[in-house]
Amino acid sequence: MSKRVRSREVCADCSAPEPRWASVNRGVLICDECCSIHRGLGRHSSQVRHLTHSPWPPSQLQMVQTLYGNGANSIWEHSLLDPSSSVSGKRKANPQDRVHPNKTEFIKAKYQMLAYVHRMPCREDDSVTAKDLSKQLHSSVRTGNLETCLRLLSLGAQANFFHPEKGNTPLHIAAKAGQMLQAELLAVYGADPGALDSSGKTPIDYARQAGHQELAERLVEIQYELTDRLTFYLCGRRPDHRNGQHFIIPQMADSSLDLSEFAKAAKKKLQSLSNHQFEELAMDVYDEVDRRETDAVWLATQNHSTLVTDTTVVPFLPVNPEYSSTRNQGRQKLARFSAHEFATLVIDILTDAKRRQACLISNPLICESQDNDQPDYDSVASDEDPVQEATCGDSCNDGRTKSSESSDLSDGPITVQEFMEVKSALTASEAKIQQLLKVNCHLSEELRMMQSKLNSLQSENSTLRWQTPSGQQHLQGPFGRHPPRGGRAMSMYETGSTPRQYPHRAETARHEDGVILQPFPTNVSIEAPVFLMDCSHKTKIMISPPSTSDAVEPEEEGEEDATLPCTEDVICKTEQITKNIQELLRAAQETKHESFLPCSEKICMAVTEMAALFPKRPSSETVRGSLCLLTSSASRLHGECQKAADHNPCPSDIQLVTQQVIQCAYDIAKAAKQLVTVTTKENNN
Repeated sequence: MSKRVRSREVCADCSAPEPRWASVNRGVLICDECCSIHRGLGRHSSQVRHLTHSPWPPSQLQMVQTLYGNGANSIWEHSLLDPSSSVSGKRKANPQDRVHPNKTEFIKAKYQMLAYVHRMPCREDDSVTAKDLSKQLHSSVRTGNLETCLRLLSLGAQANFFHPEKGNTPLHIAAKAGQMLQAELLAVYGADPGALDSSGKTPIDYARQAGHQELAERLVEIQYELTDRLTFYLCGRRPDHRNGQHFIIPQMADSSLDLSEFAKAAKKKLQSLSNHQFEELAMDVYDEVDRRETDAVWLATQNHSTLVTDTTVVPFLPVNPEYSSTRNQGRQKLARFSAHEFATLVIDILTDAKRRQACLISNPLICESQDNDQPDYDSVASDEDPVQEATCGDSCNDGRTKSSESSDLSDGPITVQEFMEVKSALTASEAKIQQLLKVNCHLSEELRMMQSKLNSLQSENSTLRWQTPSGQQHLQGPFGRHPPRGGRAMSMYETGSTPRQYPHRAETARHEDGVILQPFPTNVSIEAPVFLMDCSHKTKIMISPPSTSDAVEPEEEGEEDATLPCTEDVICKTEQITKNIQELLRAAQETKHESFLPCSEKICMAVTEMAALFPKRPSSETVRGSLCLLTSSASRLHGECQKAADHNPCPSDIQLVTQQVIQCAYDIAKAAKQLVTVTTKENNN
């Protein structure tokens, strides 16, 4: 930007000339004094960067400058533009005002309270208003009008809104239209580059198919923004995503330190965190990295002889009111880490992020542990516990490693012997994993068809719910009483994993053409693909349900019997099977392989009891096939669980056994669902 243009810029908050800082999510430029206040608000209110001394993605800097040049500040000062505001005593800060309290009170009212933003007319249903705004955002991102989209976002439009009719998100539309700056704005407000549309395509796929290769590569970078920022903080480098390198984990410069038992215990505690808790910890460390880097830039750019430093200190992360008090306390304790200790923690997080993503790709588990509002931050630090020993990290005083040794790639902070053992085990299991991936390859097309069918059924069920006459109970969809937002399969982090309680009596509804729709009264969403978010808090990985084995129908003698058991009895047994399957999946997730066999015995007993409800020779071919699949899958499940109990397999073998166990559980649940559906339909007829 030319010096002449820069000379015409003024601070968005006090009109001081030549502002040197920017608030990324607000789209404004600010002076040093106002920036000191912005930093105290926290990144959830204002994300500040220096225009010349902070590292910027070029397109993101262009986005902020475009918003500033097009009057984005008027969004945050809408009511101040009204002539009547001067009469009421409202006024904007000026350069001569004191930092405290004048400028501080104005900036907090402007950005924290949003006191001057244009308000929508009050409506009884705020969710409808947010949905309407999100639909407007969905349409607007195809154009280059950034300030319109920022205005919609400021009013409550959701960057990850899934359009039920279009079957995609605003980021999909921006990527298809090649709107780089719109994509940057959406990403700042939390848009997910890994979100799937109704056909299973991501915004990255949209950009590539439309020929916008540069935008596609930028979206990949946004996916890995968290881990890239942590890596850059340590060694000043970023992974080469274009060539498939997504992680760089620096080694510690001082390799003479031993790996203490306390450090090993701390790492195990970090690895035991659920994905959701680990994501929260990683985001908190990301915020602390941003605070420390901004501090370094601040100290390097200030005239300390004239600026009052006590008004500009940000000693720890500001409180985020959306977080629990426990999490806010853990975030503030991060400031106590020395440069070497903090670098150790950062590398541990990078290592576990890489491990978790590899685990999700090679060994997908369907269930995720229940969310915890107060995550365990013991692995970070506490007042009583000593700081974990440095197992890997950086010996530089500013937390950055400059030597070539520290920027070498590594699979993690482990000893050479441990690394070679892991490498040998991975090599041995590579062939098995590749074979398994080939076997599951043919499911991709089937899953797309299932996804399309699922969306269609959800839309139809939603219509039927609203068409149900008053006084009649609403129809339940396949996800229970409340269908997922946007008519799509929900992320585990959106739905949680708390088991839903279903009524014992099945609810049915007749369509106009006579077809009976019957919900599946189980706690496991079987036919919907499950999405898990990776540790960078950007990437979502679709985990496909295991394939259904072809059931071989046994030949039985005797007359066919058309009678079917009571629907309530079938549902009751199905719920019992589902409860036992959930217990088995929890054991699989927690790697409690010794619990496989007891769980499988409970499932087999419940399957036997359910099969006993039906005649030995059902006349319905569907019932015969479902019963055969139910019993044969239970038998295979027991056999696979027996393998885990009788032997002490290596990690690669137990991985395959676990996948087979999950597949058998899926087959059992699917067969039980078919029996419930058929029984309900026949009994109602």
